[in-house]
Amino acid sequence: MGGLMLLDTPSLYFRAFFGVPESIKAPDGMPVNAVRGLLDMTATLVRAHSPDELVACMDADWRPAFRVAAIPSYKAHRLATEDEEQVPESLSPQIPVIEEVLDAVGIARVGVPGYEADDVIGSYAARATGPVDIVTGDRDLFQLVDDDRQRRVLYTVRGIRNLQAIDEAEITAKYGIPGRAYADFATLRGDPSDGLPGVPGVGEKTAAALVTRFGSLQGILNALDEGRTDGFPAGSRARLAAARDYLAIAPTVVRVAHDAPLPAVDVTLPRKPRDPERLVALADRYGLDSPLNRLLSALSA
Repeated sequence: MGGLMLLDTPSLYFRAFFGVPESIKAPDGMPVNAVRGLLDMTATLVRAHSPDELVACMDADWRPAFRVAAIPSYKAHRLATEDEEQVPESLSPQIPVIEEVLDAVGIARVGVPGYEADDVIGSYAARATGPVDIVTGDRDLFQLVDDDRQRRVLYTVRGIRNLQAIDEAEITAKYGIPGRAYADFATLRGDPSDGLPGVPGVGEKTAAALVTRFGSLQGILNALDEGRTDGFPAGSRARLAAARDYLAIAPTVVRVAHDAPLPAVDVTLPRKPRDPERLVALADRYGLDSPLNRLLSALSA
């Protein structure tokens, strides 16, 4: 209880969009399933975890230039046009509504130009002095788990009411790797959902064995440089040597930023709405009375 809660907002509103029927509409017929779903998720999280601070982290740039420069295939399969992400047609108009509602409620909404929501999360987590809960359906953020600093992920794979708390022991149990080694593991294994190729011929088991044996990606590279042959699963040493160029640049893509220039905003959990009149207007226009009442009730409690 307490501490800072960081919402991977795009992950949550995509989940809401696909989890709540599109038949949920505003009075004018516009689908508002993602809006309502996100508001109810937020109310559930506030009620269950009582954070002192809450940030809805946003994608100001879902495909940052520094990552594309390193690996051009990064998220390329999700492009709708040259620089726009494929987003379901009835979700796109709901995103500005989500932003307006969060602002009227007074929940801090932070995106940083040139960075993804993951980077905003990583930067807040790096600077926080107390416990941090990161709410996401994205395994990439497992790299931020740190028991010593009380950083954990509340993973939404089983639903927002049945969150899976990911700590270092859970990462070890899931992947057979040290609890803080997820980024190195993901670099080796790759991730097709992000267009990250990984090392050809190195799958999940080999990646886990390598990270466990050498402790980190840097430890693996040091062993290659030293000419060592012990500790490498069959055939993996040659594959890693052939992938040195990839391994030199991939961490730039895989690791979330810890130094994004965060704006000076108040992230304290609001107890009452920042702009009640605007909130009433939004509730009337989009038919959001019920989910907003649930959220405001959770905040005031």
